[in-house]
Amino acid sequence: MYLRRKIDEYLVNWKSEADKLPLIVKGARQIGKSESILHFANLNYKSVVYINFVTDEKFKKITVDGYAAEDVIKNISKFNPNFRFISHETLIVFDEIQEFPEIATSLKFFKIDGNYDVICSGSMLGINYKRIESNSVGYKEDYTMYSLDFEEFLWAKGYTEEQISDLLSHMISQTPFNEIEMNVFHKHFLDFCVLGGMPRIVSTFVKEKTFERSLKMQRQLLLDYEEDIRKYVNGLDQTRLLNVYSHIPVQLAKENKKFQISKVASGARFKDYRGCIEWLVDSGIVNVCYCLSFPELPLKGNYYDDKYKLYFGDTGLLIASLDDESQEDLRVNDNLGVYKGALYENIISESLVKQGLGLYYYKREDSTLEEDFFVRTKKSLVPVEVKAVSGRSKSLRTLISSEHYPDIKFGIKLSKNNIGFENGIHTFPYFCSFLLKRYLQTVVW
Repeated sequence: MYLRRKIDEYLVNWKSEADKLPLIVKGARQIGKSESILHFANLNYKSVVYINFVTDEKFKKITVDGYAAEDVIKNISKFNPNFRFISHETLIVFDEIQEFPEIATSLKFFKIDGNYDVICSGSMLGINYKRIESNSVGYKEDYTMYSLDFEEFLWAKGYTEEQISDLLSHMISQTPFNEIEMNVFHKHFLDFCVLGGMPRIVSTFVKEKTFERSLKMQRQLLLDYEEDIRKYVNGLDQTRLLNVYSHIPVQLAKENKKFQISKVASGARFKDYRGCIEWLVDSGIVNVCYCLSFPELPLKGNYYDDKYKLYFGDTGLLIASLDDESQEDLRVNDNLGVYKGALYENIISESLVKQGLGLYYYKREDSTLEEDFFVRTKKSLVPVEVKAVSGRSKSLRTLISSEHYPDIKFGIKLSKNNIGFENGIHTFPYFCSFLLKRYLQTVVW
């Protein structure tokens, strides 16, 4: 069962470009990169040359005579004479390039040659991606892929573009959903939160209509991530990375969710762990949310690089990292708030990142003023509050009404509640969060 993905349309558009560059698809392990690439390849090319540097290490020698396209192709053919290289009808796929980053040097020559399309993909790239970037400057295009978002989950469940567009129409017109819509989409949203977006897990759930095997698969993925850290990181950094990775759920559970390096290990200092955070982010395992120095535009360059929160890139894996009863408890009680709102924040952070939005929060040190996230329109800064339980949004109202924050004209509150608007605050159900970017594009101020 192939799950429709957003990269599908991207790849079709990429192929149609007259002056396309070799493409590198990045992302965490087991999010469906190879499956999507090969699905696209088999539909659009007469010949597909697929090389996996993990499962077939001999291909690491294909650059022994140099990086020119002709030399690389000649050596590929020596290892596998059954590969067909048809000019302008062949896609070459270099998979798991983190095992052989040197192959990126050949991308320049494949671009100059112009006879074959090339897609590379890799997971757990971490520090190795810096080598790949330096080896292919100006001769590659990057695409960052994630696990399924809620829209892709709805596609897997059979929902159409028209039905999803109707959700956005409700948001734009500020028309509340009816009771059936609220119940059905909230249930799907909670299922998605618990399952996460890993394709194999979602596919199994859709086919079997049960959560029975999901936790086991998620736990194995968590173990695989730890094993990858041990494999791709050497020395002391390995211990530091594992310490950071294992402390994310613990620190998210605290009232102050700012990630504190001092809590990771005795005597731990920020400067010693900076590279660990970058590695985990580059590998797609975590998302980092920076604290704004002041809630104003522009967002980039207006934050502290040593004050941040860390969220799991896939909320299903965060839930799987909790105690054994958590998954069932969340489903039975129909409520993610049992984890002090951290799960709600994590799923919204995940949703924002998958829409291509940055993660920023604000906490004023000398007061109780704080806000979970910030996004923007063309003209305005928009605070986003995530409410795990019903209650007043004091900080959100202050940011909107105070003359000290002129860039803020309105705010957004995400909760279990229906669509509403009051005192400059737009309220949307959690399940609408994947549409925030599209909604903001319709706002004129």
